Amino acid sequence: MAFFRPRVSREAEVRHHADQEVGKGFPELLEKARAAEAELRRAQAAAAPVQEVRAAGLALDRALTEALRAAEANQRATFGVRAYDDRIRRRKGRATPVGSGWTDEVNRLRTLRERNRLTGIPRVPRPVQASAR
Repeated sequence: MAFFRPRVSREAEVRHHADQEVGKGFPELLEKARAAEAELRRAQAAAAPVQEVRAAGLALDRALTEALRAAEANQRATFGVRAYDDRIRRRKGRATPVGSGWTDEVNRLRTLRERNRLTGIPRVPRPVQASAR
């Protein structure tokens, strides 16, 4: 007795392999984010000029964004190739221990990035230009 088994789309296979490739660099990207955070904390502790603290905060934001993209790619790849087309498969993949771990990691990185955007990047006033009248 044969059951109907839908095939996985070619697009899902391509996206799955692309996510696997992007996800391979996650440990290095996470280490870059840690180094950027250490640099930001050093600049804040040394009472560096606002422009230097802002540059360090923006560097941390970029590093966290790259690490977040790699973590999301690992999360999707962990769910499996069928999860790209089927929301039930995604939900089931999220319920596994490995899928849950990646979901927690993605949420943790998102929280760190948002906290950095709210408090770690100081605003610098724009220079005032004299109006020509």
